Amino acid sequence: MTRRVELAVGAVVLHHDHVLLVRRSTPPEAGRWSFPGGRVEPGERMADAAAREVREETGLDVEIDRPLDWVERIGPDHHFVIVDFAATVPERQEPTPGDDAADARWVHLDEISTLALVDGLLDFLRANRVVD
Repeated sequence: MTRRVELAVGAVVLHHDHVLLVRRSTPPEAGRWSFPGGRVEPGERMADAAAREVREETGLDVEIDRPLDWVERIGPDHHFVIVDFAATVPERQEPTPGDDAADARWVHLDEISTLALVDGLLDFLRANRVVD
């Protein structure tokens, strides 16, 4: 049973026809691909947390645009409310995995459905018209 609901953020970083994804190295859903993101620290603005998490997990500095959508993830040991932000990079650079990311890379939007994604990610991208 979870003790509390935690606020988290993610960044949907697009560059032309690619999206930035990280392969999670920690539960929940370790080994699966997701947007860079994580918990919001007390006193931290959500947009600042999204930019920080991208930097920590990929080494890239991004420009956070606007909230795109939100999801709720509830499991036996977690309950997250995740606000995902649209984000861009000024110029494409290769990511370097860090923090709790086992890998980080740009994925062509046509390839995304071939990856082991965290639950709901493909539906999220379709609902927000990022992919068909």
